[in-house]
Amino acid sequence: MHKTPDFTAPIFLGDPAAALRQVQRIYHDNVEFLRQAMRDFVGGGDFTHARVRACYPYVRLHTHSVSRQGMSNLPVSRLSYGFVAGPGRFETTLTRPDLYAEYYLEQFRLLLANHGGELEIGTSTQPIPIHFSFAEHDHVEGSLNAERRAFMRDVFDLPDLTAMDDGIANGTHEPRPGEAHPLSLFTAPRVDYSLQRLRHYTGTAPEWFQNFVLFTNYQFYIDEFIKLGHAEMARPDSEYVAFVEPGNVVLRRTGLATEAIDELGHPPPRLPQMPAYHLMRADRSGITMVNIGVGPANAKTITDHIAVLRPHAWLMLGHCAGLRTSQQLGDYVLAHAYVREDHVLDEELPLWVPIPALAEIQLALEAAVADVTGVPPQELKRIMRTGTVASTDNRNWELLPDNKPQRRFSQSRAVALDMESATIAANGFRFRVPYGTLLCVSDKPLHGEIKLPGMANHFYRERVDQHLRIGIRAIDRLREGGADQLHSRKLRSFAEVAFQ
Repeated sequence: MHKTPDFTAPIFLGDPAAALRQVQRIYHDNVEFLRQAMRDFVGGGDFTHARVRACYPYVRLHTHSVSRQGMSNLPVSRLSYGFVAGPGRFETTLTRPDLYAEYYLEQFRLLLANHGGELEIGTSTQPIPIHFSFAEHDHVEGSLNAERRAFMRDVFDLPDLTAMDDGIANGTHEPRPGEAHPLSLFTAPRVDYSLQRLRHYTGTAPEWFQNFVLFTNYQFYIDEFIKLGHAEMARPDSEYVAFVEPGNVVLRRTGLATEAIDELGHPPPRLPQMPAYHLMRADRSGITMVNIGVGPANAKTITDHIAVLRPHAWLMLGHCAGLRTSQQLGDYVLAHAYVREDHVLDEELPLWVPIPALAEIQLALEAAVADVTGVPPQELKRIMRTGTVASTDNRNWELLPDNKPQRRFSQSRAVALDMESATIAANGFRFRVPYGTLLCVSDKPLHGEIKLPGMANHFYRERVDQHLRIGIRAIDRLREGGADQLHSRKLRSFAEVAFQ
């Protein structure tokens, strides 16, 4: 016996707001059906021979021409997203229309502006896994015994990895005959999977994440970011409205009332693997900072999941080994190319794919260095070198006896080496998220300058605060320039999906 919610027939809507409301209605009805069924199941209800299923909403677009009616409208036509490649049927499943309300509304608006007609909104045949239906603080399944938990697999749909691969983003997805072309890089199950992973890895809910993200590989940067966040919250005139730490601990700006959700946050007994901190603006254009730790595996993991939030940009701020004799400890390196010896993305993004520098990001970072250091732009070469950054998965590459890594880095003209930057840039390219890298030289292993305790402490005191302020200033410049300018056509493939 199948238990399903009442069927909602598909409808055609020409108003983006109405389309969003219908998506929200379908999602709410299906998720609430699952939650009630789960409560009944936990309460001991009889589900013998029962199969419970509810499905995601979908949006579908039918086009019959390669032309776009928005071509004469400059603000729409200059965007690198918001339109389909040609005639046909295009669709995607949708999830969490509460979290993605503004994002979905903008994508719907652009599709209608570019192609006219109407959007079809309906209920898909893609099941919602029961784990993805739970509310943020709902843990009803925890009270089940082992036998009942095993039986749950026979009653409810569980996450299906075959429905959440990255074939669309990787450019390897081939629609089957009669199947619609994708509208989005990520299907609803793939998005839900990453939202769950973000809670686990960062210790914060996806709702707190902002549209500009800073990554770092050192806790020192996080310590400074926490100081800055608390200082901003003490300023009644701050542009930021809240600062959120792991455990969903919320500090509101002075003068703002606390909200009900704030009471649900508690400091965790230990920090998560990659803790995240959120300096929030009311329009979500604030700054999220994540300590990804050391290594390309962490860098890939976190960017795999943050990508589903469709941020406007992510930047890497971290330490690196300087590879040139002319560099000094504390100098900056602005990456304009990458040598990828991290190996974690070789299957998804072949090594022959170039990872281009993005002009908007490069200009913002370079200008930010000048703004914060006070060094005139024409003299920045004294403290900053622009060049190739190599990323390796071998932390002790310099100990290899054959010197092959050193030879390769020399042949590539690399000026700096780390373990994360190329991974973050490559995944930004792969997921169409604008990216950039500004590193700080903390040692020069090829020249006998390794980090010693006293020297390292002095270096961190001198440079971390400045480096962080440069990253924040770069984000200020990117925000001021407008997010629409960031999403470059360099990141879009031939037959690209319409959603940003």
